[in-house]
Amino acid sequence: MRIAPVPALPEIRLYTAHPGSGLRRLLEWNQHGTEEDEPEPEPPYWAYVWAGGAVLARYIIDRPETVAGRRVLDLGAGSGLVGIAAAKAGASTVVAAEIDRNGVVALSLNATANGVAIMIVGDDITGGPPPPVDIVVVGDLFYARDLAGRVVPFLDRCLAAGIAVLIGDPGRAYLPRSRLRLLAEYEVPDVGEDRNAAMKPSGVFSFGPDNYESRPSR
Repeated sequence: MRIAPVPALPEIRLYTAHPGSGLRRLLEWNQHGTEEDEPEPEPPYWAYVWAGGAVLARYIIDRPETVAGRRVLDLGAGSGLVGIAAAKAGASTVVAAEIDRNGVVALSLNATANGVAIMIVGDDITGGPPPPVDIVVVGDLFYARDLAGRVVPFLDRCLAAGIAVLIGDPGRAYLPRSRLRLLAEYEVPDVGEDRNAAMKPSGVFSFGPDNYESRPSR
């Protein structure tokens, strides 16, 4: 892996994939083990910068008052990009929830490389109550139906507990659009796009209850 500044977010550096990374090996079964020995490896989503995480991190860096002095949960943290941005912006504490065991390691390395402290939870917390935080940040978790089906009820429990929710997303298939209010848009690169490809707009949204008024509030 190579550490380099994030495109459109030079304040943060991450270990990210390149052609010689050999990440394919993470998806290969251990030929000498069984399912009982090790869980099946997850795709290395944490090794890439996703548009939803990038746009949310950019928003937080530009508007540090969003998280300053507050307890932040970075849900499905991946590389830790959004949590790192929150820590740099003055959050009192940052908790990053990431279930991929390799992602947990990468997240720790990225936090250290950026000189910030992040508490990492390596379990799926979406089935339980929210932790004691003030704001949940969600970068790009609506690309799959089953994942969105777990995330939305968890976010509803966060709202019921008085916890604010911010979402960064480029418009994935399962984004709960009727529950969102647009706060800002930025042009950022997306995962899988060529470095020379034109950047596309992605949004930062506040998440609210059913029938939440979906209109810009700038």
